[in-house]
Amino acid sequence: MANSRERTGRIAGLVGIGVNGALFFAKLAVGTLAGSVSITADAMNNLSDTASSVVTLVGFKLAGKPADKDHPYGHARFEYLSGLAVAVMVLFIGLELAKSSIGKILSPTPVEFRWVTAAVLALAIGAKLFLALFYTRSGKKIRSDALLASAADSRNDCVTTAAVLLSGLIQTWYGWNIDGFMGLGVAVFILWSGYGLAKDTISPLLGEAAGPELREQILDQVRSAPLVLGYHDLMVHDYGPDRRFASIHVEMDRREDPLVCHEIIDGLERGCYERHGIHLVVHYDPVITDDPVQEQTRTLVQNTLAQIDPRLTVHDFRLFHREDHIHLFFDVALPEDLSGCQEIIRRDLEERLNTATGKPYRTTITFDPLAFNQ
Repeated sequence: MANSRERTGRIAGLVGIGVNGALFFAKLAVGTLAGSVSITADAMNNLSDTASSVVTLVGFKLAGKPADKDHPYGHARFEYLSGLAVAVMVLFIGLELAKSSIGKILSPTPVEFRWVTAAVLALAIGAKLFLALFYTRSGKKIRSDALLASAADSRNDCVTTAAVLLSGLIQTWYGWNIDGFMGLGVAVFILWSGYGLAKDTISPLLGEAAGPELREQILDQVRSAPLVLGYHDLMVHDYGPDRRFASIHVEMDRREDPLVCHEIIDGLERGCYERHGIHLVVHYDPVITDDPVQEQTRTLVQNTLAQIDPRLTVHDFRLFHREDHIHLFFDVALPEDLSGCQEIIRRDLEERLNTATGKPYRTTITFDPLAFNQ
């Protein structure tokens, strides 16, 4: 899989370098002859795309390196780093083009738009449509966000080049010199694309939450396993495309044979990797299901927490009778906006429980992020 991914990424990078490089030289030539800042800006956009393809090519090569002693999780995050490098280049080019375009607006010069210029721009639109389809097919084949982003960028470039072509035709037909404004529009578009690309590549590097599709793949695997009564604390760590590690707690009846539970958990971990390529680690939580007092107390705690905030939920619940009080141990899924309120929630819960039952309760609560328990 890794070799196939690297090969597809390499082919995509080489095709992108060839097509975008040719478009850059062609547009730069006709833009210089016509004295058009918008066509030159569009050419520089293709130059940034060429650089993106080079970085993508290098990124896939480095990402394909196998795990080693210093990097036991592999090098797949190089794909994200290459995307970040591309974003920085795109933003720099966008700023430079914005400066040139503003200068052209303040000091306009005539543009000599010729039919050969129109032909080059029309061919560029067709070439970018080809790249969009090619990147989309390759990106879906290897599930690469980098290639799918390149596909979206190529589709957007079709619109940009079409706008530049339209501005040239408008000047030819009506004599309106909007070249500087169109160049500024292209520059703004490049800056916006660079911002979006930077955001998309920085987010997984910082540790973004697992997407709904990935979560459902893991949870469907867990739900289908026998003897599993519940689950919580699903955490996913992304070390790059096809290099994802996850952990989850599963609840099973304490009366079940531990060896049988262990075999089921092993099957869960193997099945998740074989079906989805996810390295899953399952934590076994034995739960008491035959103690009506504990179950009634758990329901009381859950209902009381719901009065404080309906988003608060309980898992991993245990009850112990002490000499002078009843001690409860459990976890609570905490919404992000309640971070910092843990002690307030704990005291409020104990007061409500003591008042409602007349019994002395003490609680030891582990607060987990709600994002791990949705």
